[in-house]
Amino acid sequence: MSDSTDLSEQTAEKDSSDAVPQRRYGYVAAKDKEALIARMKRIEGQARGIEKMISDDRYCIDILTQIAAVIAALETVASILLEDHVKHCVRHALASGDEAIAAEKTAELLEAVHRFTRTR
Repeated sequence: MSDSTDLSEQTAEKDSSDAVPQRRYGYVAAKDKEALIARMKRIEGQARGIEKMISDDRYCIDILTQIAAVIAALETVASILLEDHVKHCVRHALASGDEAIAAEKTAELLEAVHRFTRTR
């Protein structure tokens, strides 16, 4: 990505109660970020458990069941992130009034939805 698409600029100040971020990456509310990190740590533990199951020559169906659980857990994380992207990044891009930014975020959203639905 070029510097022109770097979304780390400060918020535009319409008024103090309705500041609209112009361009910004990585918005996840602190409490949501903590919850997502906790989910990812559980998923990491599940993946390590699967590795141990394989090492221990556990029954194939049991391993596949655990793999399905990890996939479902990752899909939940992806869904939360996608929702966050729509509620914050896309919403703010549309509210900014900048058609180029709104078009960029809309295209990103559609690409993410296509990528997310292809994995199912």
